[in-house]
Amino acid sequence: MSQDVQSWRFPRMFWTGNAAELCERAAYYGTFIALGLYLNRVVGLDDVQAGWVAGLFGAWIYLVPFFTGALADRIGFRNALMIAFALLTLGYGTLGVYSTITPVGVGLVLIVLGGSIVKPVISGTVSKSSNEANRARAFSIFYMVVNIGSFIGKTIVADIRIQMGVQKVPFFSAGASLLALIIVALVYFPDREGGGEKTKNIREVLDGMWAAVSNLRFLSLIIITAGFWAIQGQLYASMPKYVLRMAGEGYKPEWMANINPLVVVIFVIMVTHLVRKWKPQSSILVAMLIIPLSAISMAASAWIHSDINVFGMAVHPIVFMMVIGIALQGIAECFLSPKWLEFASLQAPKGQEGTFLGFAHINTFLAWLFGFAFSGYLLKAYCPEPSTLDAATQVAHKLFLEGQGPMPDAYANAHYLWYAYIGVGLVSLISLLIFIQVTKKLDAGKVEAE
Repeated sequence: MSQDVQSWRFPRMFWTGNAAELCERAAYYGTFIALGLYLNRVVGLDDVQAGWVAGLFGAWIYLVPFFTGALADRIGFRNALMIAFALLTLGYGTLGVYSTITPVGVGLVLIVLGGSIVKPVISGTVSKSSNEANRARAFSIFYMVVNIGSFIGKTIVADIRIQMGVQKVPFFSAGASLLALIIVALVYFPDREGGGEKTKNIREVLDGMWAAVSNLRFLSLIIITAGFWAIQGQLYASMPKYVLRMAGEGYKPEWMANINPLVVVIFVIMVTHLVRKWKPQSSILVAMLIIPLSAISMAASAWIHSDINVFGMAVHPIVFMMVIGIALQGIAECFLSPKWLEFASLQAPKGQEGTFLGFAHINTFLAWLFGFAFSGYLLKAYCPEPSTLDAATQVAHKLFLEGQGPMPDAYANAHYLWYAYIGVGLVSLISLLIFIQVTKKLDAGKVEAE
């Protein structure tokens, strides 16, 4: 058997870990796509308040893995996942039962704790289940599974939200988390396949965390790529509200958001194969060139004043341009994410995979905290929640959505929201170009010194 064929074979813990990841991603994205609406319509928060709450929730899920990754290295991956999925089931269930800020906040904290354990453990499972010859392929399969889970979750919750109300959405996520808990309990045994590591003392854990933080090149790229994820995060922060407020309640932004994982599932392995010999920063550069174009596409719907004919169907310009922008984001992700995870895993000394792969998610912590909070202010200024406006404007907005009147002044500049994220993308692109030039000079200096 050729090495190329062999490199597609992985142990059972790889596939069972990915099955649990699929359930967790379906649960997370199913609730996350509706979280802003849930906070507005169920909890009663305004756009700015909802932006901060959703931003803190999403951000902490990506910060805490730095610590829980070290914990998972210490207590073992299987034990960590059992705890994680129990917390997730309880957390999502709490959101479905309660509608006031205190218990909802407790539920969100439980989800943060559970999700922050899953992230480094599954990434670490992929790393431990692969070798130098097939690691890129392993992470491309993992990332494809992530996006399949995202697609399934958002597809299901669209009808739950419309038919049963947004408060029922978290019950779907609780069920998916419970299924993942059962999978881990029955078939995930990494120690039996050589995947386990001896537990570490506190000094070893702290040494691993310091090694990750003190890797300045890694840290710089984390900060730069945060700009990418701040734009991608608008699929959840801005896009659902923008579509419902500018096109109408009859549309399903969850399905539009699914264009992203669909594109990733179709193209990620192809793109990963294309860039397999590229340096990580080169592949990331392509992603950074594409991502501002997605924000431009989303803004461009304001320049189109009639429906667009697509294969004989009249499509709302906001829907049409959103689909284009979201598809571009999916292509950009194919260039960035698998190579990013591969790069992060290669930074880790043996036995510290969980710690380093937890630290790799800090870019999304920064992006979600900034992107969601920024979105709240932009929505309030340019595309506000109709119920917060005066009665006359609410009536005018309703007539506008029904095609029976002009756009109210309160929504005339709604597309400015996307201009702001074009700026974020350009700043990140310029920063990456500077990073590449600086690191080239540093590497050349090291070669000359040798």
